[in-house]
Amino acid sequence: MAPVHTTKKTENDQATSNLVHINNPHLEKMKEDILYHFDIGTGTHDFPAMFGDVKFVCVGGSPSRMKAFAQYINGELALGDPNSDIPNICAGTDRYAMYKVGPVLSISHGMGIPSISIMLHELIKLLYHSKCTNVTIIRIGTSGGIGLEPGSVVITSQSVDASFRPQFEQIILGKTVVRNTELDSELAQELSQCSKEINEFNTVIGNTMCTLDFYEGQARLDGAFCSYTEEEKMQYLKAAYDAGVRNIEMESSVFAAMCNISGLQAAVVCVTLLNRLEGDQITSSHEVLVDYQQRPQKLVGFFIKKHLSKD
Repeated sequence: MAPVHTTKKTENDQATSNLVHINNPHLEKMKEDILYHFDIGTGTHDFPAMFGDVKFVCVGGSPSRMKAFAQYINGELALGDPNSDIPNICAGTDRYAMYKVGPVLSISHGMGIPSISIMLHELIKLLYHSKCTNVTIIRIGTSGGIGLEPGSVVITSQSVDASFRPQFEQIILGKTVVRNTELDSELAQELSQCSKEINEFNTVIGNTMCTLDFYEGQARLDGAFCSYTEEEKMQYLKAAYDAGVRNIEMESSVFAAMCNISGLQAAVVCVTLLNRLEGDQITSSHEVLVDYQQRPQKLVGFFIKKHLSKD
């Protein structure tokens, strides 16, 4: 029998594998890389000095929510007053907001696949230029639940499209490119364990359906246009549930695909604002919705604090 040869990883190999990966030879030919939508660039900012210590990146749709998360982390990590103001690194633009608290970066991504895709391209390049290693990135947000009580938190196992396929399709140079949308299972389990330790709200691991819009793409009956019956809507949502879908949002597919390509350990943690099997409109009070929206922040904050305490 021929001997089996194994290759032992050197420290340099391990360090390289923990880096953020890009796949664009053109970047190496550029004298300066301008991250236009962040209003920062390698020619005007010292990326390693500004961001080299980043280990956790948390992204969410709303600028105000991501500022609130940065302030919350500031208090949780005992780095400062949670009520103190934190400067917006992207203050020169109104596209995105970015806040840094110790090793944690908190960034808004807007709504939908195009907006988060633009942000992720520039974020991944930022982490690459900053020579960051061992980075974990987590999307925190809101969603519509399927078969879950409002206020439940869903940790995504894989993102599926509107046909329940675990893939992200993109047209590049006129050709369809299909990318994998599975997320890190160990990270999902670790976040689930953190929720059990918090023991304040229901948390499940399940598939997340990522759609291209909020109304027809999510089988709502309350949009400006609707060409299907309530019965057809319910059949579709029940089919989604049977396919393992537990919530619906509009960013997870491209998020998972891009994080996979760049070698980033990634998770999606979203609270459900309603059970779509019982209706389409969000009717909870403002106070209740604020409490719901803080649940992903609390879970991810607990996870970050727990990790940093090990170091």
